[in-house]
Amino acid sequence: MQFRSADPSVVKSITQRVLLNVWLRALRMPDALPLLCDFHIEDTADDRADMMSFDVVGSGEAARFLITQEGARLTTAYGNEHVESRLRTNRYLDDAIGPERYAGVILSYRACLARKRPTYTVATVADADGKEVSYERLLLPFGRGDAVEHIIGSYKAISIEGRFRLHNLMGVAAKSAPVVTERAVINRRFVPTDRPASHESAELI
Repeated sequence: MQFRSADPSVVKSITQRVLLNVWLRALRMPDALPLLCDFHIEDTADDRADMMSFDVVGSGEAARFLITQEGARLTTAYGNEHVESRLRTNRYLDDAIGPERYAGVILSYRACLARKRPTYTVATVADADGKEVSYERLLLPFGRGDAVEHIIGSYKAISIEGRFRLHNLMGVAAKSAPVVTERAVINRRFVPTDRPASHESAELI
């Protein structure tokens, strides 16, 4: 499945839509990348449980993603509770989730680097009890000039069947492999207003 061009309405999660709007407000110029220091969110501990932050090391196909913050629910979803909390950061994403799962998610990260715009994916996966869960991933790029230096990711798991088992939902030993149903790049032209970056809004055309 190829990445399609989309506007913010493609994002289903309200929390992720809020994060995307904050990213838009951080834009200083059209066709530019926002600076991480301009990304101001009033996140809670519950929000951070579904988020990860990365430093981008290298470029292009050789780029790797160094974890600087890992949310607790993501640790559970990938079955990594056995890793000491102090060791969950300052390691690369490919090492953290293993080559099999990394192969299934790397396209989203590379698209974010190449397009320099947020990427959004949705995959369906079954939990340990066979309930269908929708796993939504939003990646937001930051940097200077035309180089992506940091990525903030938001990851939401929801099910229309109600409560589900999060443990190892996305891990190698999961009941089933995720099936991608949506791949999108939020790449419409962004037009910031003339107000200061900390208060500015952005429009899509």
